[in-house]
This record gives sequence, C-alpha cells and structure tokens, in this order.
Amino acid sequence: MQPLPHHYEVTASGGGDGSVTLSAPGVTAIASAPPVEFDGPGDQWSPETLLLAAVADCFVLSFRAVATASKFDWIALQCDTRGTLDRVDRVTRFTGITNRVTLKVPPGTAQDRARALLEKAEQVCLISNSLITDVQLEIALEMAAN
Repeated sequence: MQPLPHHYEVTASGGGDGSVTLSAPGVTAIASAPPVEFDGPGDQWSPETLLLAAVADCFVLSFRAVATASKFDWIALQCDTRGTLDRVDRVTRFTGITNRVTLKVPPGTAQDRARALLEKAEQVCLISNSLITDVQLEIALEMAAN
C-alpha cells in the first residue's frame, strides 16, 4: 500500500436532462441517472446504488485483505447490501445500511474464526468508516461439500 494520504478524482458531466457520465483516470466511464424513487428511469446506476455498491465492494475487498493477512482459507463471499434513505431533521440521508454476507468456507473451517474475520473486515472497511450512518453486519456461513 502506498503511504497515506491517498487522493482520488472523479468527474461527473451532464446536461439539463438525461444521464450523467462518471469518469475517473484509468477506468471505463459509466452512466448514472436518478433512481425510480426520484423520478429517474431506474435502468442505470444512481448515486444511491453507487454508494451501496461502494460499501459492498469495500467489504469484500477488506475481507480479502484480512483473510490473506490471517492466512484464512475461504472459497467465496457474497455481500448483499441494503440501505434505507429517509429524511432526518429536514436532511435526506441514508439512515441505515445492512451488509448481509454469505461466506463459503472449506469443510472443517472454524466458524468462530470465520465470523471474527468477517467482523474485522467490517471494522476496517474505509467506506463504511467514512459514513455518518451505522452499517450493520449479518453473517451466514456455508460449508463446502467434501
């Protein structure tokens, strides 16, 4: 890892209606639009879904790093992230986010160790740590067949 601080740049460009193009150095541009809940088309990434995607992605990448550092063998991880957007004190914001994670592990894996590493990943996730709202973690473990 490079020394901190890190700096990131994203450009959003658009007109009076239609999609917004999101771009960053070295990556493919994507289109964004308001979600259906804000009278958008509902067929593109939105700021709301991008935020939740960042939370889910960061959790998986954080777990990968924690598992590697702990020499923990695992097969697959799925993180389903849900968020609630509401108005609090006349400010619209996410009031809750839940990561529902399913970790598939080899037979004989110590479940308490797997849970502890998943909880550690949640604690070190920089995206979750950057948000005002609490991010909850719900864990399911699956043992692979022999």
